[in-house]
Amino acid sequence: MALASASALNAQDALFDTKAKQALMVEDQTGTILYAKSPDTLIEPAALAKLMTMEVVFHALKTGEITPSTQYTVSENAWRTGGAPSGGSTMFAKLKSSVSVGDLIQGVIVQSANDGCIILAEGIAGSEQKFAEMMNARAKEIGLKSSTFTNSTGLPDPKQRVSLTDLVTLARHIKHEYPEYYRTYAQDNFTWNNIFQRNRNPLLRLDIGADGMGTGYTEQSGYGIVGAAERNGRRYFVALSGLASDKERAEEAKRIFEWAYQAFEEVDIFAEGETVGEASVFGGVKSTVALKAHEKISILIPVANRDRLKAHVVYQGPLAAPLKPDQPVGTLRIWIGDALVQETPVYTAEAIENGDLKKRSLDAVFELTTGWVRRLDF
Repeated sequence: MALASASALNAQDALFDTKAKQALMVEDQTGTILYAKSPDTLIEPAALAKLMTMEVVFHALKTGEITPSTQYTVSENAWRTGGAPSGGSTMFAKLKSSVSVGDLIQGVIVQSANDGCIILAEGIAGSEQKFAEMMNARAKEIGLKSSTFTNSTGLPDPKQRVSLTDLVTLARHIKHEYPEYYRTYAQDNFTWNNIFQRNRNPLLRLDIGADGMGTGYTEQSGYGIVGAAERNGRRYFVALSGLASDKERAEEAKRIFEWAYQAFEEVDIFAEGETVGEASVFGGVKSTVALKAHEKISILIPVANRDRLKAHVVYQGPLAAPLKPDQPVGTLRIWIGDALVQETPVYTAEAIENGDLKKRSLDAVFELTTGWVRRLDF
């Protein structure tokens, strides 16, 4: 299910507020947006850009371009920019040494290692610039809509910007597309080259069922975090930005997870294959076609606001015959109050053949007098 991209739950509707300037929380299985606060504002990602770096690396592993045992050499650029001389987050890779992809992945995820990012970028693409091009290409392929990446580390660059909507989309993609590597984000520590370092994500030490993921800080964007946590078989993804300190970041992240665990309940809206609505058909043997979703449609709703749920089927129509069964034609959009919280693709439930000439002519006259945009309310 896609994330809704229109209006979002505000503090009054959700009975929750956060000190974060930007925030987004999504329940993973249903895709329900539980809380949103300026999630499409573009911010500096800092180390959160490393989530996109890892997606490119994981994709290269999945396609067989590289393996965990592939070795890359530590260049002077990687050593100076991201290694011991840099004073930043590093796994202390030695100049001109060789490091395996498997170790580099752990260094980047657990230690937020800038040298690990640059070594991977140069090894895979030849240069950070070319790797950034790969990052942006992959970002478009997986559905990121507004983010731009210029380097593998998240080190400051005026052109490098992300949105929390994109970061949550990216985090969920990594979880579902690369489950074997996603587990690394929950790894508490990593010892490499006789140096012990703990995972920088504070969620792992808050006893909330967290999977980790990433943290970041810039003077402009403040303290940020992307994390995931699971309780009672339900996983939530959260992104926060604009917080004043690492302490406040940890506190606000814990608050929003604990609130989500208590304030929502899951409701089934439609069973798998159940008709969710009808669409008008132009020039067919029937004037309407039933619509369905590919899967059961469930949503998390606030316990205190069950009566504010509403849904619409939106499509461009009428649909032109002939129609095949299982043809994608529109979207089921679900609101809680004025907040769009979930979008699910809908498909034709049956075939509709062409009608005779008279039927098509009548439909044409009807269409000229009624217009093209349709919405089915229920």
